[in-house]
Amino acid sequence: MDAAPPPHDARGPGRLPALDVVRGVAVLGILLLNIVSFGLPEAAYLNPRAYGGWHGADLAAWLVNFVLFDGKMRGLFSFLFGASMLLVIERAEASGENAAKVHYRRMLWLLAFGLAHLWLIWHGDILTHYALVGMAAFALRNLPTGRMLVLGVMLVAASTVLFATIPLMVHHLQCCASGPAQAAEYARDLQGFARSMGVPSAADLARELALYRGDYRSIVGVRLGEHVGTPLILLWFYGPETLAYMLFGMAAFRSGLLRGEWPRYRYRRWLLICWGVALPAFVGLAFYLVREQFNLLPVVLVWVLTVPLRPPMIVGWACLILLLARPGGTFTERLAAAGRMAFTNYLATSLICTSLFYGYGLGWFGHLSRWQLYPVVLAIWAMILLWSKPWLARFRFGPLEWVWRSLARGRWQSFRGAASV
Repeated sequence: MDAAPPPHDARGPGRLPALDVVRGVAVLGILLLNIVSFGLPEAAYLNPRAYGGWHGADLAAWLVNFVLFDGKMRGLFSFLFGASMLLVIERAEASGENAAKVHYRRMLWLLAFGLAHLWLIWHGDILTHYALVGMAAFALRNLPTGRMLVLGVMLVAASTVLFATIPLMVHHLQCCASGPAQAAEYARDLQGFARSMGVPSAADLARELALYRGDYRSIVGVRLGEHVGTPLILLWFYGPETLAYMLFGMAAFRSGLLRGEWPRYRYRRWLLICWGVALPAFVGLAFYLVREQFNLLPVVLVWVLTVPLRPPMIVGWACLILLLARPGGTFTERLAAAGRMAFTNYLATSLICTSLFYGYGLGWFGHLSRWQLYPVVLAIWAMILLWSKPWLARFRFGPLEWVWRSLARGRWQSFRGAASV
């Protein structure tokens, strides 16, 4: 509206309000996708035909999320993680600290938080993945900005090629059985893909519904049995893409984009370029899936085709947010506060949603249709926006940010006193 936020907050040395505002949008936006994993069976995340409704308002909810938010909010979060990581490293170096020690202590404690979150609270944890990829990203922090971008593009291309093996495999399983015995084997393999990306069998759905409508001990038991190796699996499949996003975030930080330092015309120009390319492509892919009625092979194929389209959508989102943010505005300040407490708000969201949807809480799992999940999202957004700013008016950090910072630095940090937000 008026201008992008200034590069530094006059009320607190070294604060970058632009980063906080974009992070605030990301931590709210990521719930638009995570709510599906909290409230519906696993396959519904990628395939609305699997569960939760795929007509009318349910289809509209899927379309909006697929085109504008799916993968983009996670990617934006990853951009910001890379930018914030670089900021912490540069400040450590400027103050004469051992940057490697500071960084790896932060990542090791983040890994510990993430594993606790993954195994004890929710299987959709992203913190563990960020900690592992962040450890690798440290070695690339001093690359020139241009090389960061080139390497990021190469990693996205490598991810696309890696993911492309999945639709090739599905196509082979669907068409290339050489006899009855092999056809039966291929059908079993296809059912494995259907459990996560297609339409699961009634028996598979019944088992998942029974599990998450059950007690805490049963859920954690399955989680510990099935997700012990999840961090390494995610690192293999999604690590290159996430590392690319962190590199893009570091480059965007250095260029001034995520600092809020670009002139408005430059944000507008890159928004038009990025969304002018990617947005029509996402719309086309969405209508292709609707036309194909979300059959397994089209779903898997589109999942691959979105990989190279996500980075320009993410850059466009960052530009749009900073164009709309009004310095000093009430809503902008509340978004910045939510972003500064992103760690606390992310984990609080998991605690709230698992308490609402799982059997040891209210047991809503599988009882709401897709569109009915979004009033829940709005209510949680309101809570985050209402509580973050008053908290930071009294305390320097969010509660979990304070614990993480204290553990990473090896001493309890000063907690009381208003933060600059």
